[in-house]
Amino acid sequence: MKNPLAVQWYTFRDTPVERRPEVLRELADAGYGAIEPIDVRNDPRRLRADLDAAGLTVSSIHADLLDWAPAEVVEVAGVLGADTAIFPWIAAETFQKRDSILNLADRLNRVAARLADDGVRVGYHNHEFELANRVDGRSGLEVLADALDPRVVLEVDIYWATVGGEHMPDLLRRLGDRVRLLHVKDGPATDPQAPMTAVGAGRVPVVEALAAAPSAQWHIVELDRCATDVLAAVQQSARWLFEHGPGYPRGAR
Repeated sequence: MKNPLAVQWYTFRDTPVERRPEVLRELADAGYGAIEPIDVRNDPRRLRADLDAAGLTVSSIHADLLDWAPAEVVEVAGVLGADTAIFPWIAAETFQKRDSILNLADRLNRVAARLADDGVRVGYHNHEFELANRVDGRSGLEVLADALDPRVVLEVDIYWATVGGEHMPDLLRRLGDRVRLLHVKDGPATDPQAPMTAVGAGRVPVVEALAAAPSAQWHIVELDRCATDVLAAVQQSARWLFEHGPGYPRGAR
C-alpha cells in the first residue's frame, strides 16, 4: 500500500451524485489515495467509474453485514475492488451486557467465515458507546474483540473512542494487530454532538494514536459534522497529516 490515506464518504453524504466526480478529483488533488464508500448498493458501477476517473481506489466498504445476503456483499465488493467489508453500527444497548456482545461476535464470526471463501474480509467499526459501556471492568469493544474470530479485523475510530473515555494510544496497544483500519478525526472529543474539526485542530492525540497502531493498513479521515467548510477541513487534514503523520508519500498511489 503506497498511500494509506483515505476519506470516509459519510463526510460528503450530502453531495449530489452529479457533483461527486468533482469532489473526488479534489480529494485526489489533496493527496488522498482512496475513499471508504457508504450506500454501496446504490449504483456501485457508476461509483467505480467516478473513482477510476479520479485515480482513486477503495480502502474498504461499509455494509450492514448482518442484513445483507453474503452474495450481495461479495458482488458489490468485487465491483468496487474492495477486499474488506466493515459492519458500521449497531444499537448501543448491545454493549450493555456480555451476552449480547457475545451474540454479536458469533453473528459476525459466521459472516466472516462465509465471506472468507470469496476473499472478503470482515471488520467492525466502533462509536463511543462500545468504550463507554464497561463489562466486568473492561470496555465492550475489548470484550467483543476477544470473542471475534481472528479473521475479523477492527476499524477503530480514534475520535469516538476518545469520547468514550479511552486514552487512544493505550487502547490501540491493547487491541494490537487486530486493528487494521483507523478512522482519523479530531475535535473537542467531549460532547458527541459537538462539531468536529480538521485533523490536528482538536484534542485527539492523533500522532500518538497512529504510532500505536502500526498494523493499520488504512488511515481514513472522516468528519461526521463540521462547523466550517467540510471540503476545506478535509484538505487541511491531509496537509496536517502529511506534515505530522507517519510519512506516507503525498499523492502516491
